[in-house]
Amino acid sequence: MKNVKKIISAALITIIATSLIGCNMIEKTPKGVAKSVVAKVFNVKITRGQVDEQLPAVVKQIEAQYGTNYKTNAEAMTKLTEQKQQVLEGLINEKIVNHKAEELKVMPSEAKLNEQVNKQLAEIKKSLGDDAKYKAALTQANITEESLKGRIKPSVIQDALAAEITKNVKTDETKVKAYYNSNLTKFTTKPNRIHAAHILVKTEAEALAIKKRLDAGEAFATVAKEKGTDGTKDNGGDLGFVEYNDAQMDKTFMAAAIKLPIGKISVPVKTQYGWHIIKTIAKEEFPVKKFEVVKTEVEKTLIKQGKDKAWTESMKKWQEEGKIKKYEKNL
Repeated sequence: MKNVKKIISAALITIIATSLIGCNMIEKTPKGVAKSVVAKVFNVKITRGQVDEQLPAVVKQIEAQYGTNYKTNAEAMTKLTEQKQQVLEGLINEKIVNHKAEELKVMPSEAKLNEQVNKQLAEIKKSLGDDAKYKAALTQANITEESLKGRIKPSVIQDALAAEITKNVKTDETKVKAYYNSNLTKFTTKPNRIHAAHILVKTEAEALAIKKRLDAGEAFATVAKEKGTDGTKDNGGDLGFVEYNDAQMDKTFMAAAIKLPIGKISVPVKTQYGWHIIKTIAKEEFPVKKFEVVKTEVEKTLIKQGKDKAWTESMKKWQEEGKIKKYEKNL
């Protein structure tokens, strides 16, 4: 079941990234501003009013943080502009999806759309426990039930289009075995873990100088406290136990740490954060499950990856076909 906060958040902002270009706003009256065009895709116009319809909750949050006079605050206005741009990106995505769903004749009927929207709405209500909590969530998000339904509907259309685009994505046993053999640490009976420490500095020269001191016998924790530049320095660079496949950890860093024998100190390792000297303190490694046990799991993983790739490539192609134009000044 979808997380309710994500669903309600999606009622305000949907995400597909594109670029921005500008033009001049013509009419200055509120009605004229609402009608002003902020983007075009497949020659379909998106107006400022359509963007503003999805902003009440955003404005409410900004007012709570900066006060009702937030328009005089540069930081608040920057945040509001960023949110407007994200809303616009979502609307552009909707237009692309609708255009292609119609073109490929997979647009759900109104009855089917309503059926799926009501199904998702029921899931939201069930996840919250009772009607009172559901209404409170709507109030907090500053959105009506009808508006929420309107924001769920595009996801139903997108699901139908994605199903059509990815229906032929398959895999085979050769690919499944290759993935399994290349990712054995993902299929252990329990997640493998490593206890590591590091010293992070900006330059390779600094890292080399630190390595020389450590090789001469200085204590790792002492040097980390003196030379480290990140939040672990006060703890002697100790990172504690980290799972091998922790998505939050830098892959280059983890690969170097895992290869390092227990008790050894690495040569300088460069990552997006700078240069590291790594020490492996301990490892907890577990048996790998047999291929037959995880085969179905791997197949599902590869098919999902294939579908994600097909969808991403299709969207990129459609964005080019749609000849997206954005008019930033009108936001």
